Amino acid sequence: MASHVLPFEKPVVDLVTRVRELRSLAESDKRFEGELRRLEEKAGRLARELFADLSPWQKVQLSRHPNRPYTLDYVAHLFEDFVELHGDRTFSEDAAIIGGLARYRGRSVVVVGHQKGRGAKENVKRNFGMPHPEGYRKARRLYELAMQFGLPILTFIDTPGAYPGIGAEERGQSEAIGACLATMARAKVPIIATILGEGGSGGALALGVANRVHVLEYGTYSVISPEGCASILWKDGAKADEAALRLRITAPELLSLGVVDKVVDEPAGGAHQDPTAAARLVDAALHEALSELLRKTPEDLVRDRYDRFRKLGAFSG
Repeated sequence: MASHVLPFEKPVVDLVTRVRELRSLAESDKRFEGELRRLEEKAGRLARELFADLSPWQKVQLSRHPNRPYTLDYVAHLFEDFVELHGDRTFSEDAAIIGGLARYRGRSVVVVGHQKGRGAKENVKRNFGMPHPEGYRKARRLYELAMQFGLPILTFIDTPGAYPGIGAEERGQSEAIGACLATMARAKVPIIATILGEGGSGGALALGVANRVHVLEYGTYSVISPEGCASILWKDGAKADEAALRLRITAPELLSLGVVDKVVDEPAGGAHQDPTAAARLVDAALHEALSELLRKTPEDLVRDRYDRFRKLGAFSG
């Protein structure tokens, strides 16, 4: 993985690198275990102190970090026997959304998620995580498959938004997204959505009509990107930092507004510093939520989802 360090995370990255080096030494020499524990505690403490004061714009940058683990990285850690299914049975395959059948803690599930690429070649293949209509139609096909066989649906959100190109609009981008929303809304199976990085607009919501919505600690979720918002409000994309503040798109604010149900902690320095630890934290949150939802009847699951979204935007005068 290519090294990419944001200016504000450099002190933490330096410490995490030292911890990683010492961990490899401790595996062969037990004398280093004490020093390793001390350094791990120091790294965690420093990361919490530094990252406690991050601005919303800096958290947006973290959510887009090119080293963050993507959906397929979590699939490798969390699931067994993953069988990826391709195509929308209408037009073509879209690699910006991946999905298929898998086993999660011994239970069959359907997995759907956005997938970004690493490096120029893969990013072109994945269209930088911006799905075309056929990607959303593939997602809808998988939702319907899950409904047919009574399988829980686990989605992973990480996209700047749906692809806005002319071809995508000609092939019915808005209809494809709307069909996903409708299918998820009526699904009589548990649905859990996890925001891994950035969740942008309807392109994210097409995977987000869930009974429970989780967001990673440095994830974001918004109706529009900060740059797009700044361009509309102030005719100046350079004011993205101010837009990020006004949009209230960071994990703690999403939780306070009821847009998400749980904030999943990340390892010191962010999920990209320790993807394995990040996957364990996501696994714990998924297992807890799924165990709760499996106790509900199919009709209760639909009502639960309906009630959840009806409460969004409520306010008192």
